[in-house]
Amino acid sequence: MGKVIIFSAPSGSGKTTIVHRLLGRYPQLEFSISATSRAPRGTERDGVDYYFLTPEAFAQAVADARFVEWEEVYKGTCYGTLRSEVERIWQKGHVIVFDVDVLGGINLKRIFGADACSIFIMPPSIEELRRRLEGRGTDALEVIERRVAKAEFELTKAPEFDHVVMNDRLEEAVEKTCAILDAFIRCEA
Repeated sequence: MGKVIIFSAPSGSGKTTIVHRLLGRYPQLEFSISATSRAPRGTERDGVDYYFLTPEAFAQAVADARFVEWEEVYKGTCYGTLRSEVERIWQKGHVIVFDVDVLGGINLKRIFGADACSIFIMPPSIEELRRRLEGRGTDALEVIERRVAKAEFELTKAPEFDHVVMNDRLEEAVEKTCAILDAFIRCEA
């Protein structure tokens, strides 16, 4: 088994932006593409941003035990980590980077234990989170409200992660995260 780095945060916290910055700095990191039962948004592409499965195909993958972990993040919308994706990355000798919802991050840490470094990206405030979600322009107002309500619960889970990084200034958050990764990657588990 290789190492994994788990990034979780409420939607709009900036975790995906931070992950993309880190992938550009660390050639040994490789992004694990999650599967989802939802349709693509905006310019998302199958096999790049997510593996987009129909709800029926997702349910069949669950029945076939093809997921390391999965959950219904929003009613009718499931996300999961495919075993084949984990195996593909480890076969290359790379460190897996997960960008997952908060409960998925907690589950992955439990599964991978000491081989995992879990990082919670903390938004400066719920108000800023709402502003960021609105600024994306990808979700309807009721979806934003649902995400903000969920974020309030997810923030209570931050202490369950190995590290919490405040993302009020992106460059500072990236540098703090790099320091965490440098120590984790260098350490032999």
